[in-house]
Parts: sequence; C-alpha cells; structure tokens
Amino acid sequence: MNTITILTLLLILMAFAYQVGWRRSLGIVGGRNGIRNLHSLPGYYGVYTAMLCGLPALLVLGLWVTLESSVITELVVADLPVEIRQLPAEQLGLVTNDITNLALGNITSGTVSAEMQRAAEHYRSLQQTATAALAVLVIAFAIGGLLLARRLISPHLRARNRVERIVRWLLMASSLVAIFTTLGIVLSVLFESIRFFHIISIGDFLFGLSWSPQMAIRADQVGSSGAFGVLPLFAGTLLISLIALLVAVPVGLLSAIYLSEYAGRKMRLFAKPVLEILAGIPTVVYGFFAALSVAPMIRNSGELLGLQVSSESALAAGLVMGIMIIPFVSSLSDDVINAVPQAMRDASYGIGATRSETIIRVIIPAALPGIVGGVLLAASRAIGETMIVV
Repeated sequence: MNTITILTLLLILMAFAYQVGWRRSLGIVGGRNGIRNLHSLPGYYGVYTAMLCGLPALLVLGLWVTLESSVITELVVADLPVEIRQLPAEQLGLVTNDITNLALGNITSGTVSAEMQRAAEHYRSLQQTATAALAVLVIAFAIGGLLLARRLISPHLRARNRVERIVRWLLMASSLVAIFTTLGIVLSVLFESIRFFHIISIGDFLFGLSWSPQMAIRADQVGSSGAFGVLPLFAGTLLISLIALLVAVPVGLLSAIYLSEYAGRKMRLFAKPVLEILAGIPTVVYGFFAALSVAPMIRNSGELLGLQVSSESALAAGLVMGIMIIPFVSSLSDDVINAVPQAMRDASYGIGATRSETIIRVIIPAALPGIVGGVLLAASRAIGETMIVV
C-alpha cells in the first residue's frame, strides 16, 4: 500500500466521518424538526467530525513521509560492515546513494557488491514494513478521531465556532509555511554566499573580467581554480534583455493600440487570447525553439551576408526572449489604454483631432505610467529568465 492509496483511503474515511457527524447531530435532536435545538447547522457537525478524523492522520502521514527516508537510510547504514561505515563522508554518501538506487531499481554509479545487495534488500524490507506501519497508524488515528468527534457531538457543542477556529489555524499555518519557506531560501542563499566569499574575494567577483566556474571536488583534480568575475554575466544579461525589449516593446505596444483603438469586437476577442497564450508556453520550449530553429537561421543569414555569426549568439536568445515577453507588454498596455476615460477621446475628437492624433497626443500620454509599468515588468521577466540563454 503506497502513500497515494493511504491518502485515498483517508479521504474516504473523512467523507464517511462527515456523514456520521451529520447524522449524529440530527439523531440527538430527533430529526430535522429538532434542528432549532442545535447550536450549529448539521453540516458543521459533519465538517467537525471529518476534521477530527482527517487532520491528525494527515499530520502523522506528513511527518512520516518526511522522516521515513532518512530514518531507513540511517538504519541501513548502521547495519553495514565497519569498513564501509568508516569511509569518508563523501564516499559513504555515494555508497548510500547506490544502495538506495539499487533498492528502488535505478541505475547505480558503480559495481554492485554482495554487501550492497544485502543492504538494498534490507532497505526494501524496512520500506515495506514502514509502509504497512504507516497505513495502520494513519487508519488508527482516523478512526480514533472519528469516534472522539462522535462522542463529543451534543446539542450544545459549538461546532461552527470550532470549525472556524480550526480553519483559522490552518490558514495561519499556511501563511507561516510561506513565510518560513521564503526565509529559508533567503538564509540558504546568504549562507552559501558567505561560504563562497570566504574562497573568492568580493573584488574579484565584482570586477573580474572572466567567468569560468570550474571548481574541483578534490585537490588532485584539474581545474581546481576557476575565474569568477561576474561582469561578463551582467553584460550578457543586459545585452540579451536589451535585444528582447527592442523586440517586445514596439510589437507589444503597437498590438495593444490596434486591439484597443482599431480592432473590431470579434477581432479583439480572437487576437487577445491568442497573444496571451504566448505567456503560458514554458521557457524551456522557447529555448528549444531558439536552439533548433532561430539560431541556425541567424547563422545561415549571417553567412549569406559574409558575416560569421555563432549559433550561441545573444541575438537568437534575445529575439526569442522578446517574443516570450510580448504578452506582458501587450496585455498590460491594452488594459491601461482601455482605462483611459472616453471623455478624453470625445474631447479630442470634438476639437477636430483625428484618431491617430488622439492616440499619439491624448491616449498614450494619459496611459504612459501604466505602459511604463508593463515595460518594466517585461524587463524584469527578461532579466530573470535564464533557460532560453542556457
């Protein structure tokens, strides 16, 4: 029984617990005619019962799944021969990884010895035992919570208040998870940066003109010293982002003006969703398209003009990235232009201005702050996207 099966069974038990709580609340007041004697509606009693049935079991399931792999690995390592356990941490980690891959049926990095085969069988045995124990424990917690909730149900039980309190705590826990996740990412990057700058000076990093991050794992490996000047990365990022903006801003802005001021209703309903589909295409697809189609086309075009253009040029990445960020400029600019009051258009037409003059001298200046915001958002997306460049 795997985790998905256990979770499905738990959801079925929660649905059953809801029915038990709902029927129990009606049964203690003599049916639907006695609902007025209950503190809360019968549905709240059902939800309260389902919560007591599912939440403790889900907590146990989450903790078990989080700790299971590390606990099993520690038990397997403790059962290995002494000469393997006394290996350096890096080599012991490789052996442990091979044992795990062997137990899961994956490819190992080296030859499989008899000790590793026995350890893999031990790993599989412990995993099967752990899965069976998890199923029993989760079902036991779920049934125990169901029986406890059924016993607590009474006409004076404030089921609605308890349900809302539990929901409030769940929402608070979700917010804390998001906060701690962000904090963990920041601290992880900070600590790794501190370790990095203990090896490489800040001056070499900020003002170095060469980027060749080839650090060796062991001292006897070739490439134990690398160059970590970040200026080439900044220059390359800015160059590609500039090319992308030179493509995206004119095309996106002109398409927004056409859709908002010139296109008919049917054309707008068709063209706007088609443009926004571009925003949903994964970045790796754009990168694949750039590598296989755009880069060879640019190289061949350069050869026709007598120029030597590399397939890895910034032009290919910039052009495709520009296509990727067109929806940001177009969609936001379109929304901002449509937000310009119609009275400003009517006033411009009233003094004899043409549509083009109204767009250039009235609508664009009025919508300029929003257009600039859309361009800045597109620029941030262009700077942050690295998969196309990779």
